[in-house]
Amino acid sequence: MGAAAVSVRAGGAASGTTAALGRTIVVWLPDWPVTAAMRAGGIAPDAPVALIEHGLVYASSAAARSDGVMRGLKVREAQARCTGLTVLPYDPLHDARSFEPVLARLEQATPGVQLIRPGTAAIRARGPARYYGGEERTGAALLTALAEAGLADARVGVADGPFAAEQAARHSGQERLRLVDAGGTAAFLADFPVGILVDDRLAVLLRRLGVHRLGDFAALPAVDVQRRFGAIGAHAHSIAGGYDGRVVVARTPPRDFDAVIEFEPPLDRIDQVTFGVRAAVDTFIDTLTQAKLVCTGVRIEVRAESGELSERSWLHPRWFSASDVVDRVRWQLQGGGSVDSGLNSAIASVRVRPERVDGTGNHEEGLWGSGPDERVHHGLTRVQSMLGHEGVVTAVIGGGRLLAERQILVPWGDRAPDERVRSAERPWPGSLPELAPSTVFRELHPVSVLTEAGEPVAVDERGMLTGAPHSFSATARPGDRRSPGELNRVVAWAGPWPVVERWWDAAASRRVHRMQLVDDVGDAWLVMLDGGSWQAEARYD
Repeated sequence: MGAAAVSVRAGGAASGTTAALGRTIVVWLPDWPVTAAMRAGGIAPDAPVALIEHGLVYASSAAARSDGVMRGLKVREAQARCTGLTVLPYDPLHDARSFEPVLARLEQATPGVQLIRPGTAAIRARGPARYYGGEERTGAALLTALAEAGLADARVGVADGPFAAEQAARHSGQERLRLVDAGGTAAFLADFPVGILVDDRLAVLLRRLGVHRLGDFAALPAVDVQRRFGAIGAHAHSIAGGYDGRVVVARTPPRDFDAVIEFEPPLDRIDQVTFGVRAAVDTFIDTLTQAKLVCTGVRIEVRAESGELSERSWLHPRWFSASDVVDRVRWQLQGGGSVDSGLNSAIASVRVRPERVDGTGNHEEGLWGSGPDERVHHGLTRVQSMLGHEGVVTAVIGGGRLLAERQILVPWGDRAPDERVRSAERPWPGSLPELAPSTVFRELHPVSVLTEAGEPVAVDERGMLTGAPHSFSATARPGDRRSPGELNRVVAWAGPWPVVERWWDAAASRRVHRMQLVDDVGDAWLVMLDGGSWQAEARYD
């Protein structure tokens, strides 16, 4: 593949200074987070897609941007601008993991690759330029290697320092390869806005001072910049002037600990698959142990004969043993489907990949052992292996207005959903303040709250009770005729407090009223009026 290069020439620095500048090659893949997510989901490249993080658009595809879907938009606004928008959650782990094969492909073409961020990598230019016969040929070779891997939209920039090289790659245009000659970096960067180099606060201050371009910023005296803006401003001033002191530090490629088991012929029984992976999993754990590592998270990929792929990440409360990994393979295969695997054909291969590793020194037992914690862990793990993945759960508090909604049950060893846990810190108008009841009913059961005349207590349109609560039954149903002996007298009560959810959506809106009361037995209750009937939400024991 040929690639025409755009060259930017400028006279300037002395030869000694030019020789001191580090020539850098930056490879940039536009919209990499979206590309990685679309590849994983089998979505067409021309489909409008947006990745969402914290309710806002994190990244969008070219088709979505053509309809006005930009970063920072709320989800509803993005969907209003593009009715056919496909919304996916942004997963930084998947973003980084998907870029690993790209880094490996670059390392096949030239060594010394440094990861800047998923989608962007830097390479020291001196060695590859000597090998390929020039920087332009090096860039063309990298573009060819990536095109063979199905990444034909890659961009390459070459300049003095990583920052200028990345800007050259981002502004390479249709040629996809841009070279900035040695010593010409300051002239190349002169017309760029100052906001691409400094943070928002410093950018606003510089614009107020009349400094809008990097060339204007570089023209300021270095001593004055150091005195006024400190070390951060001085470093940015140096880069704007074409003196990027950073050097490319080649990454150390991670050791491949993956265990791959292929079945020929493919297997269609779970017990056969789990038996077939046991020896390879033993070797997998032994290899980690020899490297003085323990695995706290694994990713299991099960591929069917038809090409379908089932993949899932599993966590462990301590670290994985061989039997723990085999259990996870079995649980993943029991997800459902014609062959009890969630796939529609027999199993052709299983890959076990360590997703999180740690040094064994961080998991050594204490001088006298770990005591009860060790016994608890082994006991729960043993029960879970017999009952299945969701047979043993732990409780985590999340966000919500109703108490039952705040209970999150997480399988032993898994991590609670980040969004649910983070939501506990958000404001929830109408939620119950502390202290919370000690007994929360996961399934609400009907109760009766009656006036002195024996009429059910209700709430009018103004949110006021239709009568003072006089009698209460923890087991009665509204409308039932019961003897006075089955009712307890209400000695104290407070409320009602309205709870309004999704009032803007007629189909999903909900309006309930809460009330606290104490009966003459001494029990305190949290009751809720929903749909014309009272239900017990919790009890204060």
